[in-house]
Amino acid sequence: MSNQSTPEFSRLRQRLPDQRWQISPQKTESAQKLAEVTNLPPLINQLLINRGIETKEQAQAFLNSGDLVLPSPLDDFPDLEISLELLDWAIAKEEKIAICGDYDADGMTSTALLLRSLRWLGAQVDYAIPSRMHEGYGINKRIIEEFHSEGVGLILTVDNGISAFEPIARARELGLKVIITDHHDIPQQLPPAHAILNPKLIRESSPYRGIAGVGVAYILAVSLAQKLGQANDDILASMLELFTLGTIADLAPLTGVNRHWVKSGLQQLPKSKLAGVQALIQMSGVQASGAKGGHGDTGNLNATVSPSPPLRVPASSLKPEDIGFRLGPRINAIGRIADPQIVIELLTTDDMGIALERAMQCEAINRQRREMCEQIEQEAIEIVETEYLASLPQDRVLVIVQHNWHHGVIGIVASRLVERYGVPVFIGTYENETHIRGSARGIPEFHIFDALEYCQDLLGKFGGHKAAGGFSLLSENLEGLRSRLSEFANKCLELQHLKPLLKIDTQANLNQIHYQLYQQLNVLEPCGIENPDPVFWTPNVQILEQQTVGKGHIKLTVSQTIDDFPSKIKAIAWRWRDYFPLPPRLDIAYKLRENHFNGNTSIELELVGVRLPTQSHIFFASPPTPLRTTIEYNQRHYNCGIYKNGSVPELRIGYPEGKILAVELGHTIALLGTNRQEAMEVDVSQPEYNMIIQTALQALSVLSNEY
Repeated sequence: MSNQSTPEFSRLRQRLPDQRWQISPQKTESAQKLAEVTNLPPLINQLLINRGIETKEQAQAFLNSGDLVLPSPLDDFPDLEISLELLDWAIAKEEKIAICGDYDADGMTSTALLLRSLRWLGAQVDYAIPSRMHEGYGINKRIIEEFHSEGVGLILTVDNGISAFEPIARARELGLKVIITDHHDIPQQLPPAHAILNPKLIRESSPYRGIAGVGVAYILAVSLAQKLGQANDDILASMLELFTLGTIADLAPLTGVNRHWVKSGLQQLPKSKLAGVQALIQMSGVQASGAKGGHGDTGNLNATVSPSPPLRVPASSLKPEDIGFRLGPRINAIGRIADPQIVIELLTTDDMGIALERAMQCEAINRQRREMCEQIEQEAIEIVETEYLASLPQDRVLVIVQHNWHHGVIGIVASRLVERYGVPVFIGTYENETHIRGSARGIPEFHIFDALEYCQDLLGKFGGHKAAGGFSLLSENLEGLRSRLSEFANKCLELQHLKPLLKIDTQANLNQIHYQLYQQLNVLEPCGIENPDPVFWTPNVQILEQQTVGKGHIKLTVSQTIDDFPSKIKAIAWRWRDYFPLPPRLDIAYKLRENHFNGNTSIELELVGVRLPTQSHIFFASPPTPLRTTIEYNQRHYNCGIYKNGSVPELRIGYPEGKILAVELGHTIALLGTNRQEAMEVDVSQPEYNMIIQTALQALSVLSNEY
């Protein structure tokens, strides 16, 4: 028989996610010391350490975030005082105020928040949001001229404006006053506004540095209500809820002041008095879950100016994923493919009938958005598999452009392709025969905005940051862009980077997974950007049963036996149809989730990664020894085999330059060198070794099954 990889091996490799596992260093001693402060088990303390919380002071600040004392925003935002004076004057003189918002969830919740609060305070206020398809992001001269013709005296931008020099200059020429509230990066030349509120302009140590656009709007609205003596519980609660929706939906970091306010907002949302929030929760099927006790508050910026006692913590709370995966997409879908006015009306009406109508529109449009995404994703995958997959190791970036794709959803598809292929993705669609408009998503080792700057002579408009961006170009420049992006990618990406990165917190045995642990994890909430949901891994579990359910999900039961005592638990793997059926033994990586069914609550695993075990004799119960084959990895050929080292099976991988990697099955420390006497010890749980071991084990497993 041939010692080359077989067709069966190729098919088997396609059935497992091709990931880089990055397991956080385990600090056992630090976790034990932290337990003296937290009174939490080592597993939870390790999670805190992974999030940069190692000292007594850091732990107390994190665990007691409800007690955070904030500086007055007036001290940190230099232009806040003048902003309040301009708004106060406009309200007193009944001057028309106009808000220019944005069409994403951050911009729409910001717009709704300021509309509600300014109307509450007696202002004459209206709004405009530029067309996503025809005008693109940010305030423009058309909107300025329109505001002027309507007799507007004060313009207030939300979640945009910091780069709009020419439109703001035109507003000043027309005699309009302008307040910019934004959170995007600062350009070289600031627009000539009367006041600019942007956390990127304040001191780096400020707790307000990480707020999104809705956070700036929230600070402005609460400060104005307090200045005018009208900051009662109802208006503060409604503003806090809209802040929470926008902050999570915009993927703002859930640290510092965001964590402080979002925690209170998530407790407030289930009992919201806003008709639109009630309707949205009802339509999306979100159910509040039990929350860990603590002090909630009404979201006042500074305890020293709190007009009333804090609200009591409700018996239940939403979780960030309820917004991130349920409420947020229904809001964002409108901005992507429909009229943002639907969301503004939803979040500003007090009429439950209108709110339900708008929520039903959100539901229907989000369903349409999902169908669009699925169709475009499948078309994109087919294009990648047939045209670009073979050249990915050379190109190191995907550039996919197609006619008739909807620009509003291609960014979502780009994110899914990054998850699938582990490379930066630039995806576009033709606006007409000569112009392309696109979105980009990156990986940790690749800076999207830097890449776009590298290609700026080929592009029209472009913008973004490290992880994502948008761009336009003439269709005649497409091949030049593809070549230039590949050139940039080859400068910053190694072959080992071209796999989706899975960051894992710590190892857990299945007998440690129970409801008490799940409840203890509440100390980490709210989880999100920069404070991610914990990811555990368990080695060498057995797949007892598995089936596909819904639209391509895998439902399964896994088991692990320790000291002759088996533990089993149910799991779900979302959108893993391509990997069904999974092999009978696997290392698994997962998050914990609460499942409610028939009145019963149980804890299940949500699989986020799997790999063939490195710590078992899984495929080699009684293989011939030695068992040998040749594999291809990163475009290089290696010899590999299972040999006997005494009575213990050992995997050996021969490198082209003559070194040998030797690891006893069941161990994580291997030897690497030209001979045993001079070989160095290496940790094979690290990606550079683990991935080649996975490749070898998969090839040898096929070979073993043929005997």
